[in-house]
Amino acid sequence: MERGKSVQSLEDYLDYLQGKGFQLHEDAIGFIYFGKHYTNASDEIINTAVEITLKAQKSFDGSFYISLLETLMVNKVKNRKDAIRFVKERELLAI
Repeated sequence: MERGKSVQSLEDYLDYLQGKGFQLHEDAIGFIYFGKHYTNASDEIINTAVEITLKAQKSFDGSFYISLLETLMVNKVKNRKDAIRFVKERELLAI
C-alpha cells in the first residue's frame, strides 16, 4: 500500500498484489482470510502482515504470516505504521 492512501480492503489489496504480479494461489488466499477471522484483525493489519510476509519470504508463507499476525495482535499493534516500526525495532526482519 502506498503512503498517503486510505486503507484498502483486504479484497482490494489482494487485487492490487495480483496487478503487481504476485500470483497468490487459492490456498494462500484462503489462509489469509483464515488469519483474518482467527485473529479478528483489521484489514490494515492483515494487509500489512501479507506485505511483510512477502517482503521477508519472497513468497507467501502461511506459517510465517500467522505467526506474524498473532505477534502483532498480542502486542496490540493497530496500524501499518506501528506494525512496520514494531518489526524493525525488534529486528524481526530486515525491511
